[in-house]
Amino acid sequence: MTRWPHESHAAPESTAPLLAPEITEAECRRCGTLIAGLDGRYACGVCGWVNDHSEGHRRLPRADEDPDRPPRGRKQPRRLPAPPPEPA
Repeated sequence: MTRWPHESHAAPESTAPLLAPEITEAECRRCGTLIAGLDGRYACGVCGWVNDHSEGHRRLPRADEDPDRPPRGRKQPRRLPAPPPEPA
């Protein structure tokens, strides 16, 4: 992920750079496995437990603060070709 501001993605009020996330560690609340996460948000790869996003140490960035956000006006997905007609 890049931290460079992109002119096409940046909103006027989001001029402050994003802080780098902090790697944190904890025990899984379900199985006790030592897990690592970003800013207090965890997901256990052993049992599938995930803590709520609101338990993190910092607020999550808004979509307009994401430097990797795709530009507005997304392209329509390409349509797949129609299947061939079934023989009668």
